[in-house]
Amino acid sequence: MAGQVYYEDIEAGSEIPALVKYPTTMQLVKYAGASGDYYQIHYDKDFAIANGLPGVIVHGWLTLSFLGQMVTDWLGEKGTLLKLNGSYRGMNKVHEDIICNGKVTKKYTEEDRNLARVEIWAENPQGEKTVTGTVVVTLPSRA
Repeated sequence: MAGQVYYEDIEAGSEIPALVKYPTTMQLVKYAGASGDYYQIHYDKDFAIANGLPGVIVHGWLTLSFLGQMVTDWLGEKGTLLKLNGSYRGMNKVHEDIICNGKVTKKYTEEDRNLARVEIWAENPQGEKTVTGTVVVTLPSRA
């Protein structure tokens, strides 16, 4: 975390710091245990290949959680993630970087809260967007 971000520090178009994750098979097994998603494509290479996949693939929800981590790291302790949604557009493979990015698309106040809408997305090493979504956050004011 780079420090606290304030409402006055951002504008529409502001990029948030990227987060790069490198998921391992062990991490996917742990995630399966936590989430209850034991579909073999997430840990059994032979099963994944037999089902037409290039190998073990990362859970979509895990990739979305990496995006959530990127946002909460950026927000700092005084910011709050209010809403998170995502859509799965492609696959991330185990043992490959997942590059998480975000950009502020709207800055506004509502009910005395300083809010921002942020477009978020994850990319594979080939630059293809694999998960896209949006978040709504609150940010503290310097005033």
